[in-house]
Amino acid sequence: MKIHFIGIGGIGVSALARYYLTQGHKVSGSDLTSSEITKALEKLGAKIFIGKHRAKNLSKDVNLVVYSPAILEYNPELKKARKLKIKCQSYPQALGELTKTHFTIAVCGSHGKSTVAGMIGLILTKAKFDPTVILGTKLREFGDSNCRVGKSEYLVIEADEYKESFLNYWPKIIVLLNIDYDHPDYFKNLDHYILAYKKFVSHLPKDGFLIANRDDKNTFSTFKKKKAIWYSLKEKECKKLKKILKVPGEFNVSNAVAALKVTRILKIPDKISFRALSQYKGSWRRFDEKIVRIPNMKYPIRIINDYGHHPTQVKVTLEAARQKYKNKKIWCIFQPHQYQRTYYLFDEFVKVFKSHSIDKVIITDIYTVSGRESKEIMKKVNAPKLVKAVNKENVKYLPKEKIIPYLKKKLKGGEIVIIMGAGDIYNLSLKFKNTQ
Repeated sequence: MKIHFIGIGGIGVSALARYYLTQGHKVSGSDLTSSEITKALEKLGAKIFIGKHRAKNLSKDVNLVVYSPAILEYNPELKKARKLKIKCQSYPQALGELTKTHFTIAVCGSHGKSTVAGMIGLILTKAKFDPTVILGTKLREFGDSNCRVGKSEYLVIEADEYKESFLNYWPKIIVLLNIDYDHPDYFKNLDHYILAYKKFVSHLPKDGFLIANRDDKNTFSTFKKKKAIWYSLKEKECKKLKKILKVPGEFNVSNAVAALKVTRILKIPDKISFRALSQYKGSWRRFDEKIVRIPNMKYPIRIINDYGHHPTQVKVTLEAARQKYKNKKIWCIFQPHQYQRTYYLFDEFVKVFKSHSIDKVIITDIYTVSGRESKEIMKKVNAPKLVKAVNKENVKYLPKEKIIPYLKKKLKGGEIVIIMGAGDIYNLSLKFKNTQ
């Protein structure tokens, strides 16, 4: 079968492309920009078109077109596919087809999906369950890949709530981590957001399992009358997990407990689960650490790449960094992601940056998400406004191109530098790759 992916560089879409390549299908795809992800797919045999989407990128003999949820209906490749009556599916629809033919474990929630799905996938692999795992991040244990293709019936996925994507999935086990209002460009309010989760949980079969976070207020109040396996940081396993986990922060202890609940349903011995969790090194852009040297600086600096873009994620990541590096100077470079999110969650961002214990925060311009922005809102909010509202001496605004020169001028060596955001801010760390 020939499959064409529109937006193949996306972290989720690319995982599905990897899956089909491994199954022996011919894969082509297009994306606006070249990246590590598109280059890796080319090496695996995919034909990649980089640049403006064009109808000619789609050959007439393609059997299936899979497109990213970010792709709009007037996309020339999608329009041509529909005109040729080629079967077209969004990424969630295509992944949904796989969930119907597998024993699917779906991890949902506002925060932590990639980590928990990665932990579950790793434990199942170590327990020789040979799962297929499709992630929204890259995992070191899977060869820096966002997809592991197994031969068993088990499938582990992230179930994303944006545009109610997860309503395409039909899992046997749902892990619900938290419900924290997000994606204001789609969900009108918290009630609308919670309703989507209720609909998703209703997809469980009668013999299915809901694993849910007792510590999360919205999750508990929404599903307290539902038959569920609850987990909490108050459980006795947490002490042991705190000692053995390589990834920092209480939220990761909570994530590990959630993974443990799944593996116990599958009757995997705790010995295997704890050993796998102790070996989990974290994932791409999730408290992802590397040490770099800057020329003429006596001591190296430690860079932490993190995908955090919601106020809650920013808060817990900064707390985890301070907890891990108690006596170090810590800097944070934050790129807000999407004008709508920054506007609707503005007060929460201000609260987080007012109360942090970090030595220096640099906030750069908001990352624009194509097709998801409102021109009206773009006029109402920006990074300098956010910095002004925070009103702290150690929080400043800098345009992205001035950040590296500023760091080279101001850092002394030995600092921790957190580069945080879901946009292209992680590219800053790549500028240091040759200085190690």
